[in-house]
Amino acid sequence: MKKIKLAALLCFLGVNCTSIAFAGEPAKVAFVDTGNTGRSVMAEAIANQYIVQHHKHIAVISRAVDEDPYDVRPEKNGVILMKRRGIDTSSHRSVQLSPNDVEHSDVILVMTDKHKAKVIAMYPQASGKVFTLTEYVTGQSTEIPDAWGKPIEFYEGVVATLDKLVPSALDKVATAEPAKQ
Repeated sequence: MKKIKLAALLCFLGVNCTSIAFAGEPAKVAFVDTGNTGRSVMAEAIANQYIVQHHKHIAVISRAVDEDPYDVRPEKNGVILMKRRGIDTSSHRSVQLSPNDVEHSDVILVMTDKHKAKVIAMYPQASGKVFTLTEYVTGQSTEIPDAWGKPIEFYEGVVATLDKLVPSALDKVATAEPAKQ
């Protein structure tokens, strides 16, 4: 992370930033919800778009705490809303959070306190790096509601919340020191 800060400082001082390459591993963020078909998929899509637009040295994934092998496709209303932004999430398939994901993630951002408790119960070693998305950004844990089965207007509210929180979370990740494991 210190190399990224140095690169940003050099850019600020007028050095040609197009010649500065990011060194080292990107910061790694996992967005996690229940089935990895709705909120976490949209958070990952919003994050990837933000990363490209703002040249962040961050890699993101989305995962489930309770994947349903019979319900692996992204939620239709979420796909519609992301498509309106030019993001195609239709080929996404849910993936269960794994020990490898936990080991390699610098930060694990979940949608509810229940998700946080489940991740920590499954992977106690994650306790220092798992937060609800709102907790990570604001310091207060507020749940991001599950839109599954609800009308598109409800999804729009969830996306509006993600639009506020995801960029702030990524900015915080980009300036944070790597977690000590």
